[in-house]
Parts: sequence; C-alpha cells; structure tokens
Amino acid sequence: MIVESGMEAWISTNGEKSLIDLGYGSFGCSHYRRRCKIRAPCCNEIFDCRHCHNEAKNSLDVDPRLRHDIPRHDIEKVICSLCDTEQDVQQHCIQCGVCMGKYFCSKCKFFDDDVSKKQYHCNECGICRVGGEENFFHCKKCGCCYSKLMENSHSCVEKAMHHNCPVCFEFLFDTISDISVLPCGHTIHLECVKEMEQRLQYTCPVCSKSYCDMSSVWEKLDHEVASTPIPQMYQHKMVWILCNDCSEISEVNYHIVAHKCVKCKSYNTRLTQGGPSSCSPRIAQIVR
Repeated sequence: MIVESGMEAWISTNGEKSLIDLGYGSFGCSHYRRRCKIRAPCCNEIFDCRHCHNEAKNSLDVDPRLRHDIPRHDIEKVICSLCDTEQDVQQHCIQCGVCMGKYFCSKCKFFDDDVSKKQYHCNECGICRVGGEENFFHCKKCGCCYSKLMENSHSCVEKAMHHNCPVCFEFLFDTISDISVLPCGHTIHLECVKEMEQRLQYTCPVCSKSYCDMSSVWEKLDHEVASTPIPQMYQHKMVWILCNDCSEISEVNYHIVAHKCVKCKSYNTRLTQGGPSSCSPRIAQIVR
C-alpha cells in the first residue's frame, strides 16, 4: 500500500509517462540495473538476474551434483521490484505500470536499465549483445558477432566462442566480460590476455601462435645466438623443428639458445626430432 500511494503521488505530480523513470537506477545487482527479479524455472527460487543464480548455484559450497546454470530462455515469471507483484515476463508491471527495464528482450527474457550499453538481440547468436547492432556483424562460420572492423580481416575458427576461455575456463559465448580475438582466430578474455602479458606470455594458449609483433625479440635472439658459442659436440648437429607461427617443418643447426624458422624467421619453434629438449623458455628470458 505504501508503494502504491507513493506511486499515485508520483503520477499525479509528474504524469503517467514518468513511470519509465520511477525507481530508475535504484534496483538491480552488480551485473545489471533493473526493476525486477526473476524466478528461476530450474529451482523455483528468486534471483536478481541469471548471473546471480549461476554464481549462487555453482559456488564451492553447493554439492557438485546439484550445481547448475539457469535455462535463460525458459524463464516465465518476474517479480516487480517496486510492488513485488509476480507476473509473466513483460516490460511493464501489470500492477503498478512501472517499466522494469528500459531495454527489454522478450526472446531472452532480459531486462536492463542501462541502455548506454547499446544492447541488441542477435537472432543468429540467439542472445542479446552490447555495443550497437550497427557496429557488429555475425560470422556464420565463427558462430558469433564480431566488430565490423574485423569483417574482412579476421581468421575464421568454427564456433570460435563456443568454448571456455583457455585461461580462466569461463564459457565465452555469453560472458559479460570483454573478449579479445587473437590474430589466429581463437578467443580469450581481454583481462586474461593482459594477465598473460604480465607473465611474459605472448602466444595463443590454444595453438601457440604469436599474437603480437615479436620482431624486436627475434632480433635480440639473433644477437644472442650469434654471440653464444656452441660446444664442440653440437657444432654439426642437425635437428628438426616445427614453427608455431607458420607451421613450417624444417631441419636446422642445433643451438642451445633457440632455433629460428627458415621460412618466417620466427623463434617461436619447438624441437620435433634430434634434440634433448625445447629451447622456447629462452624467449621469455629475452623479453624480460
């Protein structure tokens, strides 16, 4: 009754159209600002959003046999945060009329008051994304949306985001964190890429290709290889190497520092035959 009285006063003062702003920014969770909660169809419990549900139901305190994610498209009921009325999924509350989310997608059962994200629904992805539909295209082979700046330049990898991040193991396709698409086409969280760089790791954790310009590092290795004498017993030893950057297999002189690809001149290589061990850890030392 208190909510209704306050709402009637609001309408009489500001007009019915102002219901779209009533409670705006005052409700929601750490993931979304919205004026409703959801009833999870899987466990019949109420949560602020699907991420709140998934975090609670997949925590270490939960029996592994009972852990689960919410089937987002199966959500049927929402609860208005202003008047607590439970109802079918819709943008405006049937009881008090408030807008429960300035952005609303009936397909994803999704509400969000922060429209600065420029949300849009991609029919081919089957979910809502952010950034503005005009700025993205859907790659059918990769199975996800990419920036139009990459439309004619990205390397296609089938279902590129339909897997876990190779660093933190969070599922990438519907993550709310920023994603980086590496030159090889594999995807990874942007924060995970930054963490890798802090640890002097500059190769894709999936395919081992270099994901940034390593030419200055290769030059330093050139000088170190040239200035490092080889023990007599290894001076005429030949080994086979595989280049992680261009996939070339070649036979080169064995060296205790590193081995250079004869095709692309990269030192991002690994021994395949004839040597005692791989010399790749030396690259990290040179970068340091």
